Parts: sequence; C-alpha cells; structure tokens
Amino acid sequence: MYNTKLLSANEYGIFEKLYEDFRTKATSEYNFELEPLDYDGFLEAIDKDLIKCLVLYEDDTPIAFLVYTTAISEAIELNIIHSKDHNNFAERAKELLTKFLDVTQTLRQDKIVCYPMLGEQKSLISVIAKLGFRFVGIEVLRYKFNSSASREIFDRARVVSLPEDYKVVAWNDKYFEDAVEVINESFKESSDALFDPRFTTKEGTRDIITKVVKDVYAEFMPNSTSVLLYNDKPVGFAFMNLTGGTIVNIPLVGIKDEHQGKGLSTIMLKHSMDFLIDTIKENHLPLTEINTTTETNNLQALRLYKNLGFLEDYSYPQSYLPISN
Repeated sequence: MYNTKLLSANEYGIFEKLYEDFRTKATSEYNFELEPLDYDGFLEAIDKDLIKCLVLYEDDTPIAFLVYTTAISEAIELNIIHSKDHNNFAERAKELLTKFLDVTQTLRQDKIVCYPMLGEQKSLISVIAKLGFRFVGIEVLRYKFNSSASREIFDRARVVSLPEDYKVVAWNDKYFEDAVEVINESFKESSDALFDPRFTTKEGTRDIITKVVKDVYAEFMPNSTSVLLYNDKPVGFAFMNLTGGTIVNIPLVGIKDEHQGKGLSTIMLKHSMDFLIDTIKENHLPLTEINTTTETNNLQALRLYKNLGFLEDYSYPQSYLPISN
C-alpha cells in the first residue's frame, strides 16, 4: 500500500501540493517561529543537498513527508514530519521513520539523531519511543516588548548589585576563545550535549560559537550580547541573535562554575535587555520579543527568566536517538 523514497526532481511537481499544505499549518499546528521556505527555496535546498526529504506515497500520491539534514551540526537533525491527514498520522510517521532509520544507518554509527517534536508532532511520542528515541522536556519562554505584564515584572526584577572586580561589557571578537572555554564548561554535561554532542568538546563548541557569531543560525547581535568580566577576564556570556528582523533569540548563556550562585547571570541578561529596550525606544529596530528555551525541570533557569519578565509559552519533547552501536 505504502511506498517511501527520497524526493527526486521528477516528482517535484506532484509533491508541491503536500508541501504547501504543510506551509499553511507550519505556524498554527507546528509552532514554527517563522514561515518555512517557499517551494522554490525548499527545492533549491534539496538540490544543494542541504536537506533531504523522504516522501510517503499511497497509489503514487504523496501523503506524508519527513525532512532531515546533516548540514548544520554534527547531529542528524530531523526537522519535520507532516501528514495531510492527521487521522493516520502515527501510522504514516512510523513508515517514514522506519525508512529514515534505514537510509541513515551508516551515518548513525557516528551521529545522534535529534528531533524537536513541535506542535502536533507531540502525538508521535509513543511511536518514536518504540524506535529507541529518548526525551528531554523543553520549555519555550518569551518576553514580549508590548506586554505590560512582562515590562512590570522586568522593572521590579530582583537584581543584585554588581560585586567589586566584576563588570559587564558588550561582545568583542577578542573574547572568542574565552567564550569557547566558558560555554564548553557550562554545557558539556548538560542535556543539550545529548542532542548536540559538539558541546562535549572544545572543538565542537568552537564550531557552535563560530556559527553563532558568523550569522549561520541567525543574525548575530554583538552589541546586545553581554560578557561578564572578573578582573578583566571573561567568565560569563549571554549571546543574542536576531531572526526575521524582529525576534531576538537567546541561544547560549553560560557562566564559569566558580562565579555561579551570585545572581550574575541575571545581571548579564538584564544588561542585554536594557540595550534592546533602548534600541526600540530609539527606533533602531522594530523588535517584538525575546525568546529562549530551557529544560522543563531546570527550575533555576526558569526562575532566572521569569524574574526578568519572561512568560512560559509552550513546551515540547526534544527527542534524540543515541549513536548506534
């Protein structure tokens, strides 16, 4: 009944309708922050081998698809599973995932698979759990600049005074190697390293930070990226980047172990947020929000963000498949 294969050029025409169905639902049903690629851009990404698309056919008609990539990180990143008919979503997803595991078998000897199960994809938890995937709960938080509730919390946030010998400055490229050391120390044993093993090594962390500051993931915002100095030595970082021209994202926040527990992460983030708020007032950028993610059970991080006016939006399972032995 079903036939699953990689999308090829001679099927681009018949696949377009299914892809456009996904595009109309990307924001409402899958919590995409931005509109996905238009169809021409999607096909261009396939032609350049930036992404791969597995399509499930029934009687030669495309009915579901799965998109993945190995071009951005060391992991195999499973981006989306979409079916036009949600009544058979689990069944169709299982067919796609079985084929996906087959075609990536060799790659999975050296790479993990990561899959953020946004929106309707939460319903696939039982399907992929049976395939060996594991899960970490992720919470999405937002600070909306036009929210009076967020602003009120921010204005009365509990922020300690900056201790002697500390100061906060904006990013400078001279801090790059210090950032590698601090972020590696902060993330190498975190759950983030489970689905992005680059965090476990300095070499991998260097690749992540290079892609942050070189606009690979989004547009880097050096002036609002805060660096915590202790006796003029960098010991903490709060990175900021921009997506879609209006949405600020916090991809990384890290501080060396010996400087934790003093409220310094709050000071770094507030320094960044003050700059962004001033930027809006001066009409330099039409910013709408700052967003970030953290584990649902990371109470310390949740308190940090909520203290500054971030509000919980939604949560999703971040799933990952360990390296195949």
